[in-house]
Amino acid sequence: MNIIICGAGRVGFTIAKLLSEQGHSITVIDQSSEDIQKINDSLDVKAIVGKATYPSILEKANASETDMIIAVTRNDEINMLICQIAFSIFNIPKKIARIRSQDYLNPKFTRVYSKENLPIDVIISPELEIAKSIQRKLEAPGALDSVPFAGNKIRLLEILIKDNCKSIGIKFNELTKKYPKLEANIIGINREDKFFIPKKTDTVKKDDKIYVIINSSQMSETLKAFGHEEKISKKILIIGGGNIGYNLAKNIEETLETVRVKIVEKNKSRAEYLANELNNAIVINGNGLDEEVLSEANLDEAETVLALTNDDEDNLMVSVLVEKFTKDQKETDDKRTMALINKPNYSLLQSSLKIDDLIDPRMNTVSSILKHVHKGTIENAYTISNGEYEVIEAEIIETSELINKELKNSNLPEEVRIGAVLREEKVIIPRSNFVFKKDDQVVFLAKKDTISFVENIFRLSSV
Repeated sequence: MNIIICGAGRVGFTIAKLLSEQGHSITVIDQSSEDIQKINDSLDVKAIVGKATYPSILEKANASETDMIIAVTRNDEINMLICQIAFSIFNIPKKIARIRSQDYLNPKFTRVYSKENLPIDVIISPELEIAKSIQRKLEAPGALDSVPFAGNKIRLLEILIKDNCKSIGIKFNELTKKYPKLEANIIGINREDKFFIPKKTDTVKKDDKIYVIINSSQMSETLKAFGHEEKISKKILIIGGGNIGYNLAKNIEETLETVRVKIVEKNKSRAEYLANELNNAIVINGNGLDEEVLSEANLDEAETVLALTNDDEDNLMVSVLVEKFTKDQKETDDKRTMALINKPNYSLLQSSLKIDDLIDPRMNTVSSILKHVHKGTIENAYTISNGEYEVIEAEIIETSELINKELKNSNLPEEVRIGAVLREEKVIIPRSNFVFKKDDQVVFLAKKDTISFVENIFRLSSV
């Protein structure tokens, strides 16, 4: 596809990199000559310095022959205007815009995003997506991540293997014998910052991050099999009441009635707003780096602490203070900490600061966008390992070459691993003799350079 990306920041750069590596023709537009130079130095794409709201600049980017435009500049209004011009002048078929302002996202005003008014096909809200991502983590205690597929019948779990895991040292082909009733499939491992697809004779090792496709109904059993028996946190402390903190607290109120939330927000007017908008959450106006404020918020009682301010350094410092406050307590290891981090280099501090999980807004946004780029019957996609791999959900239709083929004879690339199949509401963990059938919902892992092959397998028609 021919794709224009407006905005060469971290998100724009990452999307351009991944899509160009998948074989798409990419043009990036940004006002910053410095950011465009980084694009030119690093990626095999066309890069243009200029305002993407100028029709002449879009014309220079060959907008009249473009299949999709992705507006991810730092300004909501500019992203909206880009989509309007892309539609009105160049008739670009698909328009995606990143929009942050909560007022623009109010359900009461969704009618504005229509072809007759403001023609945006897909709206990506990073703050909403991150809030959803954090809630998924909270609902799967012990997992680093939990991503639903196939109408939530199938899930992807990312699990850290600790030294108490009884599966350490066991070959993967023997895990099935050890847990015969477990409907789970290990599709990938991150070991010492290197990701690989495991073989049957590989073993689980301490400090591995394993990626497991499971039957959602067996989430607790799966986590237990890999050494995790944590309970859902009942007391959550959020530092930072911005859009992410607010949306998370709101989601928790609506779905997790037994969970109690406290929010520390240093801006007085924002704290008052949160107190008025939230029904059950306790809002404290104060600085999350102030030990007295943390004491007032009953940090010692909190089971999960989320540092969600707009400042990376503050979020890291909150984690340090959590460690300081709880170092003398017997329950220290049970207190879960998460920190929102925009700068990728700060991930190196995770272990030394004893932060359980770092939240990367960039990859959340990238995943949200990429699933709308894929062709064929691909319905969902989630990026892992910094975009090197994707976990994809797609439907088998009558034109697919997989129909009536056994898995062992499917000729799928080595970099593609089938995780699970939903067939007539039943979850199947496929073995080598599994036969694909029409209407199967397939969840699988694919390396980025196999995506075009995968799209062809799950194509919409034979044409």
